[in-house]
Amino acid sequence: MTIQKPSTGREQDVSDDAELMVLDVFCIESYERNPRRSENSEYDRIKSSIRNNGLDQPLVVTQRPQSTGYIVRAGGNTRLKILKELHVETGDPNFARVPCVYTPWSCESEVLVAHLRENDLRGNLTFIDKARAVFEARRLIEQELNTDDITNKDLAIKLRAIGYSIGESLISQMSYAVRVLLPLIPKALASGMGSHQVVRIRALERAAKNLWEKRCADGDTTFDEVFAALCRRYDGAEWDTNALQSAIENEIAEEAETSLHTIRVDLDAQIKGRAFVVPEFTPIKEPPKPENRNKIDEQSEAEEVQGITNEIGAEGHERGEQFPEIEDAQPSSTETPDNHENDVETLIDKGQALPGDIKSLRGRAWTLASRLAQRNGIGDLVEPLTGKGLGYVLSDVPDPALADQLDEDALAQVCSLWWQLAACAEMTFAPIESITPTLPDDSVLRRALVDQDAELLFNSIWTLDPGHTGYRLWQSLHDRDWRDLISLMDNYRRIRHLAAENGVKLWDRT
Repeated sequence: MTIQKPSTGREQDVSDDAELMVLDVFCIESYERNPRRSENSEYDRIKSSIRNNGLDQPLVVTQRPQSTGYIVRAGGNTRLKILKELHVETGDPNFARVPCVYTPWSCESEVLVAHLRENDLRGNLTFIDKARAVFEARRLIEQELNTDDITNKDLAIKLRAIGYSIGESLISQMSYAVRVLLPLIPKALASGMGSHQVVRIRALERAAKNLWEKRCADGDTTFDEVFAALCRRYDGAEWDTNALQSAIENEIAEEAETSLHTIRVDLDAQIKGRAFVVPEFTPIKEPPKPENRNKIDEQSEAEEVQGITNEIGAEGHERGEQFPEIEDAQPSSTETPDNHENDVETLIDKGQALPGDIKSLRGRAWTLASRLAQRNGIGDLVEPLTGKGLGYVLSDVPDPALADQLDEDALAQVCSLWWQLAACAEMTFAPIESITPTLPDDSVLRRALVDQDAELLFNSIWTLDPGHTGYRLWQSLHDRDWRDLISLMDNYRRIRHLAAENGVKLWDRT
């Protein structure tokens, strides 16, 4: 009986000459090229629904030429399996005879793509399952077109014509995942590794191979052998590309008999497509401890702060705002930065005097640094630090992606500001054993500090000539950011001076 195709919300999966029929579930087979290789995570829910309510829509089936049985044509493998299970478990004939929509056979590649599209629409299909299906579709299309090599562009056009839109770049990533990675890291891929991780591994392999050929060309071992062995070593559900990269760096350094630090900087340059340059580096020396200030120094500083707060207050009066008289701030009873979120508002924007204890000044430093960083797109890098230091730390360098997203002036401002924040937190001066436990394990900044690797740090964040600071940062900052930066630097001085006067060690040295 020819019928109007039912509305499934996915009409492209049902042809115009579809037929409605009732079939025995045991004369229908699952599609052997089903893209979903693992069990559907919704299996139990779907089974419960079918048990209680029956099928919500008919199965779509087709029949290969010269075949007497049927196969599901567009998804439905899970539902078919459940129906067979329920009939065996219950003996209920309602699970044995099911409504189906029959569509005539087209070709193998179209059936595969129909299953891929249906699974994609339902979700929960891993990247490697999609990649396998696209890779298999390519093979089938080549057979049907009687060709040995179809380009990614032609494959994208063909897939789009039969209802599955995909770009050439993604096809390339999928092909790499199936051909190269699947034999090496099947567990990591099956656990849900996404396309972005595949892209990163591919970039790492290319860069590391170039570096190997540049530094280890005379050796007996090939890079492909090293890469394959290391991938297999780290294969697992908890895949970590950083661990793979570190292992590759060690292998190249050992093979080339070169400093590990040099290899890391060179590999980073290869990955980012930049020239390998080892900058000159002069370690930061500990500044001399300030002597106790006399009353004249304290008076001069008080007058300076008074001038700054009066200036801010004057700007507020021009806007019609009212500021309270300057008063001495009371020391905070706790050091947790969260308790000082309003310090900047009350002490700067309202013109009050600065706090006179280290605890409050630490909280104020964190608030100022957070505001500056947040307004300049690096707010996630500022973390509070209690009980030691200057009130906050930077967890890492800015995201390398900013280099592609910002113009030169904006990138220069962000990088220069990062260095200013690093200075006010003493990131490159503080004892390593005091500061690195506060940083994430995968932090580039942590690795640079632990390894005392200046090259890695300078290659991970644009480090401008200090003489450009005025032009690149000071003059370009918004007025409110400029005031916060000046306040942060003044806050730093006050913490250091108070610590010196009272014999307080800001960092615990072992």
